[in-house]
Order: sequence, then C-alpha cells, then structure tokens
Amino acid sequence: MDTVLLDPPLVALDKDAPVPYAGEICAFKIHGQEAPFEAVVLNRTSGEGVLRARGHVDCELQKEYTFVIQAYDCGAGANGAGWKKSHKAVVHIQVDDVNEFAPVFRESVYHATLTEAKIYDSILQVEAWDQDCSPQYSQICNYEIATPDTPFAIDRNGNIRNTERLSYDKQQHYKIMVTAYDCGQKRAADSVPVHIDVKPVCKPGWQGWNKRVDYEPGTGSKQLFPKMHLETCGGPLSSVRVMVELQTSHIGKGCDRETYSEKSLQKLCGAASGSTDLLPAPSVATNWTASLLTDSGRDSDLIFRFDGRQAANVPDRVVPQNLTDQFTIATWMKHGPSPGLRAEKETLLCNSDKTEMNRHHYSLYVHNCRLVFLLRRDFTQMDTFRPAEFHWKLDQICDKEWHYYVINVEFPTVTLFVDGMTYEPYLVTDDWPIHPSQIDVQLTVGACWQGGEVTTPRFTQYFRGSLSGLTIRPGKIETQKVISCLQACKEGLDINSLESLGKGIKFHFNPAQSVLVMEGEDLESVNMALTKVSYINSRQFPTPGLRKLHISTTVQCFGEDTCISIPDIKAVVMVLPPSEPRITITGVERLVQLADDFTTPAGVVLFKDIRIISTVTKTDADFTAAHRLGVLEVMHNLDYCDVLVIGEELNPEEESLEIHHSSLIGKHLDATNSTSGISVYGVDSMLHYEQAIRQVRYRNWRPAGLLERKFRLSCSELNGRYTSNEFNLEVSVVHSSEAVEHVNHMVAQPQYMRPVHHPLMVHTLNSNHNSGTPPAATVVIVMCIAALVVIVVLGIYRIHTTNQDGSKSDEDGGKEAEMDWDDSTLTITVNPMENIDAAQKEDEAREEELEEEEDEDEDELAGENSSADSEDSGEEEETEAHNIKGKLEWDHHTTLQY
Repeated sequence: MDTVLLDPPLVALDKDAPVPYAGEICAFKIHGQEAPFEAVVLNRTSGEGVLRARGHVDCELQKEYTFVIQAYDCGAGANGAGWKKSHKAVVHIQVDDVNEFAPVFRESVYHATLTEAKIYDSILQVEAWDQDCSPQYSQICNYEIATPDTPFAIDRNGNIRNTERLSYDKQQHYKIMVTAYDCGQKRAADSVPVHIDVKPVCKPGWQGWNKRVDYEPGTGSKQLFPKMHLETCGGPLSSVRVMVELQTSHIGKGCDRETYSEKSLQKLCGAASGSTDLLPAPSVATNWTASLLTDSGRDSDLIFRFDGRQAANVPDRVVPQNLTDQFTIATWMKHGPSPGLRAEKETLLCNSDKTEMNRHHYSLYVHNCRLVFLLRRDFTQMDTFRPAEFHWKLDQICDKEWHYYVINVEFPTVTLFVDGMTYEPYLVTDDWPIHPSQIDVQLTVGACWQGGEVTTPRFTQYFRGSLSGLTIRPGKIETQKVISCLQACKEGLDINSLESLGKGIKFHFNPAQSVLVMEGEDLESVNMALTKVSYINSRQFPTPGLRKLHISTTVQCFGEDTCISIPDIKAVVMVLPPSEPRITITGVERLVQLADDFTTPAGVVLFKDIRIISTVTKTDADFTAAHRLGVLEVMHNLDYCDVLVIGEELNPEEESLEIHHSSLIGKHLDATNSTSGISVYGVDSMLHYEQAIRQVRYRNWRPAGLLERKFRLSCSELNGRYTSNEFNLEVSVVHSSEAVEHVNHMVAQPQYMRPVHHPLMVHTLNSNHNSGTPPAATVVIVMCIAALVVIVVLGIYRIHTTNQDGSKSDEDGGKEAEMDWDDSTLTITVNPMENIDAAQKEDEAREEELEEEEDEDEDELAGENSSADSEDSGEEEETEAHNIKGKLEWDHHTTLQY
C-alpha cells in the first residue's frame, strides 16, 4: 500500500482563517533524508493532508523512516506571494511486513550416522531461515517430517531423533524429507532430504562371504571365500583357530565317489582278481538280488535297503567253495541304532547249514552297535579251541552314515578297516571247530538261513540298514593302498598355492579332505590363508547338488582362554549339472560268412570296424548373440561293454563267443562270458574298448543247420548312468554246398546272366510263348540266381580275407582294411566234360521269354532300375564287375577252378 497511516493524522491550522488565501493551507514539504514519501493537501480550508509513498517501499530493505515536515499557507493572494510556513514537525514511519518469503534450509542435503539398537535424543539438527523482515514472518516456528511411516521425529528447533531401536540387518539406510514453517504458517517451498545411515554394533564375526558358491564341473579348484575377513572389533588377539567342514553325507555313499561297479573299481584300484560280488545289479544271470529293495536313484550308485524283512540266498554256483586261511570281505554299510533294549543280531552275511542242522560256518553281523565276525573252522587233527568270534565296538557302526568296511582274514588274525583306518578287535572268543559233515551250506545276504532244527526252514536275524558293494575274495587279503583307493572321495577341500600361506599358518586335513583346520597368531595372515581355501571335484561327471559348508572359529586373547565369541557361519557349494555325454556305436550291421569260417580256430570277427565316440551338446555364446548349440566330441572312460545274443542262447556244445586274453593285456580290462553273451568290463578309455571289442569272435563247430545269428552291443559309463545306443549285428551263414551248386550253374551260361541292382516288382503277364515255365517264374528264377552269385562271390572273398586277417588281427585289430583291386583278369575254368550245348538251348528259350516281358514293361521299369537300360549283355556284365570291384578286395592271383 502507498498511504501512510499517521497517528495523529496530518493536519495544519492557520490563525488567519477564515481569510481567503492567508488562512488556507496550500502545501506540505518534507525536509531531511531522501525519503520516498510525499505529503498531499486534501482540504485547504481545514488543513487536512495525507502522506503517501512515492514508490515501492520494501521492509526487507528499510524498516523505518524519520524526517521533518512543514506546512505552507497560500500567501496574501492568488499568486501565493507572501506565504508563510509553519514550525517543523518530526514524522516517524515504520514499514509493516508482508509474509512474502517462504522458509529456506541452510543446507541442500543433510547426512547423519547412528549405531543400531540405540535411542538418540538428537541425531542431527536441521535449520531453515526466512527473508521476511518482521519477527512474525521471519522466524521459523515449526519443522515437520514429510516422509510417512518413518522411525524418526523432529522438534520445533529442528532436532531429529529416532523413535525406536534400529537394526542394521533389517535396514541399513534411511532417507527422509523434512520441511519448515515460519510463524505466518508459510511452508518451505522445497523440502530437504536427510540421509541417515545405520551402522551395526561392532559384532565380532566373519564378513565378506557369500552364502552360495556355484561350481562348474571340470573347472578344477575354486576359491570359496575370496573376500572374507574376520572382524574382531579391535580387540588384541593372541591366536585364531578356524575349522572348515564340507558336509557331503547326503551325496551317494557319504561323498562324491566313482559309481562304477565293484568289479570295475577293483580293477581300477589294482585289487587282486577273484572277488565275488554278492550284491550285483539284478539281471538274468544275477537274479538273486531281484527281490531286494534298491535305492538306485543316486547317480547310478547301486544301494540295497534292508528293513528287517528282506534277504537273499546266493546261488551255490556263485559262492566260493574254499575260502582258505586268507580271504577278504568288504562292504559299504549305513546302519543306525537297533530298536529295543536287547536288540537281536542283524546279519549282513551268513554261511550256514542248508538242512538238518543249524551251524553257522562264518557270518558277519551287528549286535548292540558292535560288529562281530564269526569264523568256525572245520575239524582237523588238532582238537583245540580256536579264535572264532571277533568283536569291534565303534561309533561308526550306528551313526547312520556310510562307511566302508573291509575284513582281512589271515587266520588266526583278523583285521578290520573302516574308511581306510585300521581297528583291532577288542574281544576275541574261542570255540571248538565244526566237525565235518555231508550237509550242504547256504550263503545268505541280509539274514541267516535256518534250515534245520525248525519245522519250516526260514530266514532269521534280519538286517536293518543299507548295503552296497558286498564282495568276498578267497585266497588273498586286500592291501592298505587298494582299500584307500576303493573308498576315496573325489571331492573335498583344497588350498590354492600352499607357498602363499605364510610361515605362521598351521593347517591340517582329515583323510577324506572334508575337514580343514587352520591356526595362526596374526589376524591378517589368517584372513589371507582363508581366502585360499577352495572346493575341488575331480570327477568328469560329478553328482550335481548342494554341499553344505560349516565354519567355526575360536579366538584367544592375551592372558585369557577366550575373549570374544565368533558366530559360526553356514554356506553351500552348488555343483552344477555336467553336460551329459551321448555315446554312439557305429559300424557294419550285417556280415555274410561261409559256414566253414565259423569252424576255424580263429572263428569270425564280429565287430572288425566298430567305432565308439561320445559327444556333448554345449551352448557357445561366441557364435551369435542369441547363443547357438554346438556338438563337441569328448573323451572319457567306459566301464563295460556287453555283447548279447539275440534269440536263443548259445549252445556250449556247439558255439561260443570268445575274446583272446592277449587283447586285454596292457589295459584295465577283463572279460566274462556266458551262454547269453560276453561282457568286457573295467574302467578304461573308449579306444581300448574299441580295440578289445574288435577282437570278439564267434565260433560254431556244427554250422550245418545255422542260417543266421544276431548280436547286440551296448556300452556304459559310470555303471549305467550314461549308456550307448544298442548296436545290432546280423551274421548270415552261406553253406558251401549251396555255393558250389550255384557257382557251377552260373559258369555254364555266363552270357545269359543279367545283373539286378535293385529289387523289381514283377507283374503277371499274358505270354504267347508255349513254355513249360511261366514268364513270371522265369524272372524270379533269374533274379534269385543273380543274387546267389553275388553272395557266393562275397563268401569266396571272405574265405580269402579271413585267412589273411587271422594272422594280422592281433596286430592290426584297430586298423581298417583298405580296399584294393587287381587289374588282372578273373579267370573261371569250366569242366570241359560237362554238356554245355543242352544247357545253352534251354537258357536261350528262357532268355527269349524274358526279353519279351522286358519289352512290354520297358516304360514301367525304366524309372526304377537305371542299370537295366542297356541291351548289351556284355556291357551289363562289365558294369556288374565294376560294381563288385568297388566293394571287394581281391588277391592279385585269384583263380577259381572247378
């Protein structure tokens, strides 16, 4: 506003009133400072005036003004001459404020830090100001937190405090918006952000570690804690002890081990031969385990579960008849405490009388968490007590974990190995020998057979637990090295770069490398050493899944046993699934052999050109952005290849499948055969398996009634975890008498034979020729003769090549024969005494009928048989010879004579 409200009002009086001019007020004049005001006369007679601002007046620039004002009359006349002025009056003006400015914060952003679990009176103070000049509008009367639902509050002075105890684990950072109001209730135009960080209470413990570590198969050793360090809150330490434990009890039989069959593993570890697998995979030949409960869903690791109701009688043909004074019993066992206070015996293995009596000759059983081995020797001339029962009391027997048990018997000494560690029996009891008798014995797994002294023979003393790989080997005991190899874990903890650990670090692994203990006096050295701890899995195809990690720490201070407590940490190693290999077997699927070939000592080589390869499918991100699948050939081992007979089993009196022992020398391979086929087993390379399979031969001493034999080849890796395709081979037999008859017939009329390269569909035709043989039958006869000629030629070739291959097969089993051809003429000498003219006349008549039929069906057959276009029989014979030339290998001096 521009009008000044004066108190008292602006009025000037002149005593000359009411005289015109002399008694009137004509003007007011301001003296002094250059005040932005002016005085205006409102009424000359009454002398009233008003004081107004000449321009903008701003309180923020000047709050008060003081100046002098005088009044002037109008003088003596209209011209204003002789005017007079009044005395001076002092005017004080105070500019009233208007709330035109909003509060403004002095900082654009505020930061504060507080410790968790603590209540603060003031975390920090924010401050705002206002440009208005008056106390009413320039003062900040209130602050407010604009962010809803925060654990903070603010007072009138801008002090921020927390309203509850904050947790670092729950939230580490808060951002709130704060605004301000002046006393005129004008709000700040812009709220200010306040950042509050919550820091944890200094808790001793490990920091900088990940709860999950992914492991890619085939990558070797991977660090588990590359950035982990121990926070001790500044306390002086004298030593630190850290124990890292890898928990793998849920993987396979306690950890990731090779899952090959027991025979293959023993061959791989160099165990003595002659062991008998008492718990093999159920099959036609090993059907006594078919009724047992199996748990084979773990990476093809064959496990048998016994719940107190299952047992199996091992056939007599499998049981070793004479254990001798030295033998070995080995098994994997997982067993827990037996129910009841006085638990019964739980039998793993028992050899007892089959009938009449109930004598136990030898057995292995668990009784009240004690492992007992019973061995009753036969009666000899020495009628004395002998060691008969050997007792071991171990925690491993009832801890519900997998352990590998090996009992080495060197009578009268018996030694137990558990997971490679040696244990002597704590108790050995003697007993009388068993008197000899003619009673048969029965070997049983999972219980003991009671065949005598009861009305009904039955199983007793059932086992409750899990078994795998139960074997018995007579005549030899197992060495410590082989036992360690058979139960070795393929995964564990490792240390990268032992040289970088430092001199002050001590470390120790358990035998399975699942537990690592590290000790040191310097905290930094311990932190550095722990970053070197890694996980390694040496299997090419490891078992995927989680492995748990548990880390416990003990800290000692100077003069104290323990000063601070370090919480244990738990993490996991995730082993990712490996790329699954695809094993492929390729080769010739059909063989044609003369019957005489099967009677030779060398027999017939079945899989001469067999090839075994393995491929994996991978995603390669280097090709395109969208990723493209790539198939890569990989090399890995196999553990068995089976050659099975399709159809009737082999008759041992007439035929056999054989493989020379020399083919297995220098390889980790062995072979077994039966009437159903032959099996090559052992952990070895695909190349060695190829070389061995190429030496499998089939012999038949009486091939007269044999027309064909079919075989099937399949291979496996990791005990059936990865299997190949089923490669089928068909062997056709050509008998010598048939070959001679058809060769003679072919030689008599060579000029009339036409090669047939493709099967033709023969239609019924009306022929005008008077012939004893129908035209359709004539075509069939000619085609059959041509096919037999080809088969005979192949058979003759096989006779020749078999004689050559017999001397080279052991040296060149893995090489493929090259196909050669001699330019010399194939000569066939005919018996001159045979009546050729009669045969020629008969075939001329047949040839005329055949040519007429071909003329009628020429258009129909033109698209089906390209080689039938030529009418020149000489050219057709040359074509046939050329086709055979590309497929067969001939000696440079081959001559057939009859």
